Amino acid sequence: MERRLILSEGASRKIGYSGFRVSNDTKLISLRKAIEAQGATLVENPSPLFQQVAFAVVDPDGNKISFGVKSSVDSKSEGLEGRLQHVVVASAGLDKMIDYYQTVLGFLPSDHVINDDGKITAAFYRSDPEHHTFAVFAAAEKAFDHLAFETPSWNYIRDWADRLASFDIPIWWGPGRHGAGNNLFFMILDPDG
Repeated sequence: MERRLILSEGASRKIGYSGFRVSNDTKLISLRKAIEAQGATLVENPSPLFQQVAFAVVDPDGNKISFGVKSSVDSKSEGLEGRLQHVVVASAGLDKMIDYYQTVLGFLPSDHVINDDGKITAAFYRSDPEHHTFAVFAAAEKAFDHLAFETPSWNYIRDWADRLASFDIPIWWGPGRHGAGNNLFFMILDPDG
């Protein structure tokens, strides 16, 4: 399963858009109809990685989500293996975000983190067989939280840490194992913190 990442200059702690690839035009048309039936407004697709029939929506926090069939755009890849695994945003309106991703977009919940008061503080969703491709965390304000890359083995995590160290980028947290998803990880801070 291939995932791609486009980096561009933008606003602090905001993600330009997230894109989800659909396997073919028939499934994309079906998804579009299902999303429109839930009352969502479609907007122009921002991704050059999708064919022209792609579309996007805007979630309650203003995050743009794009859906499309892979275009023939060639990507240049160098360095270590590590495909984009998931994207996480923070939200002050967690209940609205949960409803939107489940009801409007049809993402399947895979995990919830619940605090001692019984309130959901994080919701994890899948759009494919993996544990999660998207998550939303409760926060005081809406913001981009993090993205994660998947490596083929534990040794690649070591290699990525060494590569980042060669650029004087320190590990902020980890290596360790996440609770939700049970995956191995380490984290770095980007210039936004």
